[in-house]
Amino acid sequence: MSDDPPEILPQHFTNRELSWLEFNQRVLDEALDPRAPLLERVKFFCITSSNLDEFFEVRVAGVKQQIESEAVERSVDGLTSTECFLAMRERVLKLVRQQFACWKRDLVPALEQQGVSFLPTKKLTDNDRVFAERFYREEVHPALTPLGIDSAHPFPQLLNKSLNVIVRLNVSGASEETTRLAIVQVPRSLPRLVPLPRKDGTRAFVFLGNLIGHFLADLFPGNKVVGHWMFRVTRNSELYIDEEDIANLLRAVEEELHNRRRNAAVRLEIESHAPVEIQQELLKNLKLTEEDLYRIEGPINPVRLMAICEGDHSPELRDKAHVGTTPAALKDQPDYFSVIRQRDILLHHPFESFSPVCDFLAQAAEDRQVLAIKQTLYRTGGDPRIIGALMRAVRNGKQVTAVVELRARFDEANNIQWARQLEEAGVHVVYGLVGYKIHSKMTLVVRKDPDGIRRYLHLATGNYNPGTAKHYTDLSLLTCQPDLGEDIANLFNLLTGICQFQETRKMVIAPFQARDRMIEMIERESENARRGLPAKIIAKMNSLVDPLAIAALYRASRSGVKIELIVRGICCLRPGVPGLSENIRVRSIIDRFLEHSRIYYFENACQPEIYVGSADWMPRNFDRRIETIFPILDGNVRERIISEILEIVLRDNCKARFLKSDGTYTQATPGEGEKEHRSQAEFIRLALRAAADIPARKGKKSYPKVRVRKKPEQ
Repeated sequence: MSDDPPEILPQHFTNRELSWLEFNQRVLDEALDPRAPLLERVKFFCITSSNLDEFFEVRVAGVKQQIESEAVERSVDGLTSTECFLAMRERVLKLVRQQFACWKRDLVPALEQQGVSFLPTKKLTDNDRVFAERFYREEVHPALTPLGIDSAHPFPQLLNKSLNVIVRLNVSGASEETTRLAIVQVPRSLPRLVPLPRKDGTRAFVFLGNLIGHFLADLFPGNKVVGHWMFRVTRNSELYIDEEDIANLLRAVEEELHNRRRNAAVRLEIESHAPVEIQQELLKNLKLTEEDLYRIEGPINPVRLMAICEGDHSPELRDKAHVGTTPAALKDQPDYFSVIRQRDILLHHPFESFSPVCDFLAQAAEDRQVLAIKQTLYRTGGDPRIIGALMRAVRNGKQVTAVVELRARFDEANNIQWARQLEEAGVHVVYGLVGYKIHSKMTLVVRKDPDGIRRYLHLATGNYNPGTAKHYTDLSLLTCQPDLGEDIANLFNLLTGICQFQETRKMVIAPFQARDRMIEMIERESENARRGLPAKIIAKMNSLVDPLAIAALYRASRSGVKIELIVRGICCLRPGVPGLSENIRVRSIIDRFLEHSRIYYFENACQPEIYVGSADWMPRNFDRRIETIFPILDGNVRERIISEILEIVLRDNCKARFLKSDGTYTQATPGEGEKEHRSQAEFIRLALRAAADIPARKGKKSYPKVRVRKKPEQ
């Protein structure tokens, strides 16, 4: 191999937006998998739609703005904004076709076999009709407002992602009959699936939109309904706030949330059988083009189909339920502080419960020796175990500070509400630094111990949200390591006070150090490999986008460093390119829990260093967010992350997909003679053993051979 590094060209990167769409394809693949429990397949079908909604609201909206501004800058992979938009559309069209083919061909028949049916109004029984009409008269009709469209009634401002019915009417006038259009918005407050009464244990539903369509004549007396078609508009939902020009961030976010409801349209979804002239009329009024139109062969807004998965029914159609366990060291423990003084505690959620984190806060709120609590809050969901603990701490005379990020996308309104509750309770609420989103997950508890003041920390990869902690895989560390405590105390002073960033002792903080420190450690592995020393990198994250970090990984690969990347979502790096990335392997795991933890392992010539934190390797995380990446200093915790997390993830041959150099993924399957390894199932078994205080089995550590299965054409 030549010592001259190859020029890194645009073709060495995958387009970010197209890589995200490949991620959503992997989500849809879970819905397509006939081996998965039926309601789990329905869940992934719904998540595919929810993901696409956010993709259009933020990513497609951003690309369209670039096109309108006539920006000439190309993305890192060399595409112009227009080229990117057209490539995105082509990929979305394929994804949507597969999604609704899955619904009609696979899911609906399978649900019917299990006694779950969706009935058109013409197939309702007599009893169904009586119930449906009563429900419509009592619950639906009072909430409907027909909106005519003519010179006296301009086209209405339709809410983002609201379901609407466009109606064609024949209106009788004094001289002749004319055709008019009207729109009826389907109330969001009502269930999209209306359950029909059944006594035989089956479940039957009628779609609310279909029910409204059946009774449309009641809304337009004296006129003839010629046809009606459901449609939905998606709007640009990014917040645009100039923090340099505002005095009150809270009020500015509230105003922008109001504006979000009427931001520019970016997508029109409509029933595929709607006449062309109806489609064109909607496109014209929404200021969209044919490239923004998606004809849907199924229910508009499948996200609301998640209702059939809610509740505790049909356990045989779901993954076996798992309730997070509590490690033996913390069970029935009235004094977490004494445990943490003895050793660091690592929690692996959701396999291990989030309750110990809530208990840690609850004990801090009540403990007479605790002087102060400081916490960052990004997406709490307003859970009373988190918010309530901070309020109780104030009542108990402690100094409490909450650094609240109001701009957690799509959670802004909730954050505003409970931020005000905290302020009213006496918590000192701070909204962070101008120009930076506070994305770090950390709690600092200052306590007066018998031997002096000590700082206790909770550091994490996930949010302080007990709800999502049941569904996201994350890591939590409870520690009182002095160097980490000093670093976190200084960081809180930076967030709440007027001071300059101070170099850390152990922590890695974005945007001040993170990219440089990560690249330094990558380069150290490169140098070790060139010197013949053991060199290896394992990095687990949600997204890999940053061009400088990718370039460093390419250089490390050429130096002989073996690199294992576990990237759930976007990956702009191309593995397996001859002479560039032959030593890099990238896998993605999509399973029942959303992979969310970030872990960075560096071999360091047989002296492994492991960092865990809130930051992905993306420009926004490195440059525009306050992120914390913390080293694992406790040897036992470090060994657990290596042998009980990373090695198990790298063994997964059931839910792993491997990235090819062309940007597509292939499914892994067990090698010949190898057992199946599903990492999340193994984590559940480990958590149950740890809760029972059963030592983990020791044995030879090796990665099994993994075959790659080609994905069948859809």
